[in-house]
Amino acid sequence: MSKGDDIQERLVDFAVRIIKVCNHLPDTTAGQHIAHQLMRSGTSAAPNYAEARSAESKRDFVHKLKICLKELNETEVWLQIIARGDMLHVSSLSEVVRECNELCRIMNASIKTSLSTK
Repeated sequence: MSKGDDIQERLVDFAVRIIKVCNHLPDTTAGQHIAHQLMRSGTSAAPNYAEARSAESKRDFVHKLKICLKELNETEVWLQIIARGDMLHVSSLSEVVRECNELCRIMNASIKTSLSTK
């Protein structure tokens, strides 16, 4: 398994965890709104990363990684809103928040590495 495969697997696992979080949000107007937004951002990093892996150029690769990073950053904010809004127990979110932060750091490092190589 290559490093890219490992990251892809982590992103897919992360998306599945996000789906589970969304399914546990309260059935309220706010809960439904946040679930839809979180579902969109939290599940999009994996397919965007798959596209990056088959990019046509370094510029295209970096662009798609930046999209992944943007979606992960948005996901992190939605998770903060859920926690601060007491929509789910913070303890049930801590692991998914940690993974989101780690994935953001990985994307940042990959972008920086790609931009520094010729």
